[in-house]
Amino acid sequence: MTLALTLLGAAAVGVTLGLLGAGGSILAVPVLVFLAGQPITVAIPTSLVVVLLSSSGALIPRLRSGLIRWEVAAVFAVGGVPAALAGARLGGALPARILMPVFAALMVVVAVRMLRDASPLGGACRTSPGARPDRRRCMPKALLAGAGTGALTGVFGVGGGFAVVPALTLLLGLTAAEAAATSLVVIIVNSAAGFAGHLGAHLDPGLITAFAATAITASLLTARIARRVSPDRTRRTFAWTVLALAPLMAFGAV
Repeated sequence: MTLALTLLGAAAVGVTLGLLGAGGSILAVPVLVFLAGQPITVAIPTSLVVVLLSSSGALIPRLRSGLIRWEVAAVFAVGGVPAALAGARLGGALPARILMPVFAALMVVVAVRMLRDASPLGGACRTSPGARPDRRRCMPKALLAGAGTGALTGVFGVGGGFAVVPALTLLLGLTAAEAAATSLVVIIVNSAAGFAGHLGAHLDPGLITAFAATAITASLLTARIARRVSPDRTRRTFAWTVLALAPLMAFGAV
C-alpha cells in the first residue's frame, strides 16, 4: 500500500511537470516524506534526482517545438549553478526541525503566488512579432532570477520551476508556452547542481527508479495533451493542492 501511494504521488509529480513545466518538485518532497517515509534530509537529494529525470522526460516532447529560449536558459544556469551548490551545503547543515517548517512556509508562498492574478512586470526578453529582445535588460534579469531559483533548489531540493515560470513570464515577458518549455531546461540544470552539493547522501536506488519511471511516464503522456487543458485552471488546482499539503510539512517537524 505504501509503494502504491508513493507511485500515485509520483504520477502527480509527472502530471504537474507535463502540464505546467514546473511545480513537480514542490510535491515530490512531501510525497517522499509522508508516503515513502523518508526523513527530509534524504527526501531532498532524492527529490533532486527524481525531478532531474522526470523533467528530462517532460522536455523531450518540447525539443522540436521551437518554444525553448536556450539563451535565457543558459543565463539562468550561469546564475543558478553556483547558487544551487552553495544552497545544498546550507541545506545539508540545517536540522529537519528547521527545514520542514521553512519548506512548509515556502509551499504557502508558492501557492499564494500561483493563485494571484498578476500582470507582466516587463518584457525585456520578448520575441513576439515586432518586439526584439533587449539583451542589455534581459540577461541581467535572467542572471539574478537564476541565482534565486538555484538557491531554492540547493536548500530545499526543489527544481525551482514554480519560481522560474513566473520569472520568465512576469519579469522577462516570455509567453506561457515558452516559459513552460524553457523552465524544464533550467530545472534540469539546477537539479543536477543541487544534487552535486548533496553527494554522499544515502539514497534508495530502487525507490528512485520506480518514482522517476512513473513520473516520466506521466509527464510524457500529459505533455501531449497540455495544449488542450486550461493552464489557468491547472495552475489553480495545483496551487490549492500545495496549500493543503503545507500544514502537513509544518506539523511533521513537531
